[in-house]
Amino acid sequence: MLATQKIIDALNEQVGMEMSASVKYDSIASHFASEGLPRLAGFFFKQATEERMHAHKFIKYILDTGGRVEIPEIPKPPHRFKFAKDAVKMALDGEYEVTRAIHNIMDAAIAEKDYSTATFLQWFISEQVEEVATMDQLLKIVERAGESGLLVVEDYVAGGGGPKAEGAMP
Repeated sequence: MLATQKIIDALNEQVGMEMSASVKYDSIASHFASEGLPRLAGFFFKQATEERMHAHKFIKYILDTGGRVEIPEIPKPPHRFKFAKDAVKMALDGEYEVTRAIHNIMDAAIAEKDYSTATFLQWFISEQVEEVATMDQLLKIVERAGESGLLVVEDYVAGGGGPKAEGAMP
């Protein structure tokens, strides 16, 4: 079933948001790598790959519903951060922005009785709970450690700490 053009346009915008998040995460990862923090770099490179996967899921859905993929321009992300917490805060703010956008598409899909798109979006809604929780937890750890304690953060990330860790409790 073909989604309406309004829904297709919103999904294309979401592809752009997911690609933008991926580029931001690559930029954050590169910054941490340059600062000698390989585990934080690896964490954000992995996040970048995950965001690209999300974009590809949206692309596939657009194509499966007969829509035309039109990836919007991706803005250049910051590439240097004065403090580690600034980089992680940018990531958390981005996750909130992505969450709002997905909720807005869900609202539009429900209003148009586009149940296929609403069902498709449900996975992303659940995924965003995890994404926000992960970045929120990491920001708290980075803020608590401070700039002089980033090696502690490296150990935290290396140990799989945070909400994505298997068996982690809130």
